[in-house]
This record gives sequence, C-alpha cells and structure tokens, in this order.
Amino acid sequence: MAAPQLTDLLAQGRAAFVMTEVQPGVIGPNGPWPPLVDAANRVNLVGNCARIAAAARVAGAPVFHCTADSLPGGFGSSSNTRLTGSARKKRAGDAVNTPTGAAPFPETWADGDILMPRFNGLSCMHGTALDQVLRNEGITTVVVAGVSLAFGVLSTSIDVVDRGYQLVIARDSVAGFPEEYAKAVLDNTLMMLGTLTTTDAVVEAWQSAKA
Repeated sequence: MAAPQLTDLLAQGRAAFVMTEVQPGVIGPNGPWPPLVDAANRVNLVGNCARIAAAARVAGAPVFHCTADSLPGGFGSSSNTRLTGSARKKRAGDAVNTPTGAAPFPETWADGDILMPRFNGLSCMHGTALDQVLRNEGITTVVVAGVSLAFGVLSTSIDVVDRGYQLVIARDSVAGFPEEYAKAVLDNTLMMLGTLTTTDAVVEAWQSAKA
C-alpha cells in the first residue's frame, strides 16, 4: 500500500494542527525541565510551530493549543507517577492564560485559535473534547507538534491513530530528552504510526491546499 501524499493528508477541510504543551510554563526560559527547554530551543520548536500554525490558518485548518494546566493549589492533579508528581510540585497553582502557567507562546497564538487545557494525564485527548470536536468537523488528519517525545507527543500520537486519524509530525516541531531517546522514538515508533516530515514541507503542503 502506497504511503499517502502530504498534500492529500492536508487537503482543505481535512486536517487540524494540534500543539501539545507549547507554552512558557513548560519550555520557556524558566521551564521546569531545563534539558527539555534546551532540546526545544535546538530545533527552534516555538518558531517552527508558529510557522505551521500560520500556514494552517491561511489554509482554513483549525489550530489547537493543548496546554498542561492545574487548578489552584494543584487541586485534583494526578500524582500517581514520578512525572506527574514532579509536575504537580513545580506547577501547583498556575492557572490558564498566566505567563507562568498554561498560556500559549504569543508567537504561536492568533485570534480564532482554540485553547484546550488538560488538567490530568499525558495525552491531548485525555479528559478533553479534542476528539469529539475534530470528529464533528470531519477532520481526518492531525498534525501533532510540541513536547515531549517521551510522553505528551507520544501518547497524543497513539491516541490519534487509535481513533482512526492520520498522523503527521514535522521532526523539527517536536522535542524531548534525553535527545538520543527522543530521536529513537521518532525513528522507531512514530515513523511506524504516521508521516514524518519537516516544517517546510507542512507549510508548503498547506499553502498548496489554500491554492
């Protein structure tokens, strides 16, 4: 079976752009995991996400900011793993749309974008309406970007394909640490689940979709 072409996957009305944890509270200068911040900076993750988001909007594709957030005082947050326990301590009390919490980076945000915070779990589809609203709009392809390849991007990607969507990932719009492990996730797992490409290729395909 031939692999689908990127232009077909991103045809007008069929695709959405979903960013996971592309927010200052996670990968900003004071992000809780410095190696993740460094990995994101090395691939220009925020800048590339901004480029993809801009191309998506021009093509009429919805842009989702799926952020990690917490209720005041960390109320109701998960602490059943080392990861969530650490995150709960580092981000307790942060609220949606605060500079230290779950507000998207200004350069990735535009009026008309959709903010969909997540208060528990790892996947953008856990405890949110993401799957339902995509399905209601007839979306068949999800372009996933953000962090981290070890957790959020990986779990979201698996949820995407488990629910029957096509998955697209620009390699220079995702990051994780250790970086050797993150590369292995891309090369050995995600390549088997979806279409791996570049920011340039996604932008070009969405420009073609608009044309």
